Amino acid sequence: MKPLGRQLFVVLVCLACISPAIAAEPLVDASWVRTNLGKPGIVFLDVRSFGAYRAAHVPGAVYTNYGRDGWRVKKGGVPGMLPSLKHLEKLIGGLGIGNDSHVVILPGGYSSGEMGVATRIYWTLKTVGLETVSILNGGMESYLDAKKPPLEKGAPRPVRSVFKADFQPRYLATADDVKAALSGQGKLIDHRPNDQFVGVNKSGQVKRHGTLPGAVNLPGKWTTIDDGGVFRDAKTLKILFDAVGAPIQGQTIAFCNTGHWASLGWFVQHEILGNKKVRMYDGSLADWATTNSNPMDRKISIR
Repeated sequence: MKPLGRQLFVVLVCLACISPAIAAEPLVDASWVRTNLGKPGIVFLDVRSFGAYRAAHVPGAVYTNYGRDGWRVKKGGVPGMLPSLKHLEKLIGGLGIGNDSHVVILPGGYSSGEMGVATRIYWTLKTVGLETVSILNGGMESYLDAKKPPLEKGAPRPVRSVFKADFQPRYLATADDVKAALSGQGKLIDHRPNDQFVGVNKSGQVKRHGTLPGAVNLPGKWTTIDDGGVFRDAKTLKILFDAVGAPIQGQTIAFCNTGHWASLGWFVQHEILGNKKVRMYDGSLADWATTNSNPMDRKISIR
């Protein structure tokens, strides 16, 4: 082989090796999962209950517990906050995930709230610098619906890897960013249920009723079809955002009570609708409402 031909061959081989990472899509389907079983560099991350995982899971998938493993932690009395980078490096590396891994998150697929587990972990992985992340659209429910899907039982221990965090502040909004948005430097979208948005009810994790002044409400449940595990397509999402006056372009902050419902809103804006300027307020109203001088708007005031 001539030198130029040899160089071209090497380049093509290298591109073939890295193409799965480059081509990583935010959403994959059950067929994609079956096609990519056992391929190097792909880590399937099961986020269902441990009992469901142990009974039957995607071959080679590793398990993590959303609550007990510390994907979110309490800081200054505020629940649901992003953990320290050191904690996340240990957690992520301990699951066999390295900086070059393509992580495919496998939720159950039973409800939008449960899909929020996947989107919150997805956002966290992006925030610490892992760019190649996907979610199984429809969750494990769609995978198990196939005829004789490949399955594995038990709970094998993952092979520990090394993960080095590279913090990406463009994904994270703070209370100061919210204050800037209140002064006209951005838009605010509340992804909680409407009864909480208008102030009829509130979460026990939030100290005051109401929402952020000027915010519009697009409940997280709207982001999936019939409150299930399949995300709505871009065309439908645009209709829903337009219906409530929620922007899909420009500086936007997604929030809720503790950054769970908001992760659904962030995901559909950033990854499906392509708004790369949307950020998520992880502390959300659980953080904001602790400071009495921070304004809140209660649209319906009752006891």
